[in-house]
Amino acid sequence: MQAPVLRKLFLAFIEIHILHHAAKEPIYGTWMIEELKHHGYEISAGTIYPIFHNLEKAGLLVSKSENVNGKTRKYYTITEHGIDVLGKAKVKIKELTHEL
Repeated sequence: MQAPVLRKLFLAFIEIHILHHAAKEPIYGTWMIEELKHHGYEISAGTIYPIFHNLEKAGLLVSKSENVNGKTRKYYTITEHGIDVLGKAKVKIKELTHEL
């Protein structure tokens, strides 16, 4: 079991990771879960979708629903505000990694 502070930090890393990929191309939940798994994160749909919704509510992502093989899939892309926030986060991450 993760300590609450560690969980909070990992969620922030996941949010940055989501913004990073959404800046490259539209992403969706199942794909993002698999991508995060490659980086050691075990995250469920019950966790990823609230993160997407919070990022969308904050104006960092925008979603678009599409029909894929008879099912509705929600794709998320980064907004201009999201690009700005991601850029600022990257600067802080570089400063921190240099210091560590």
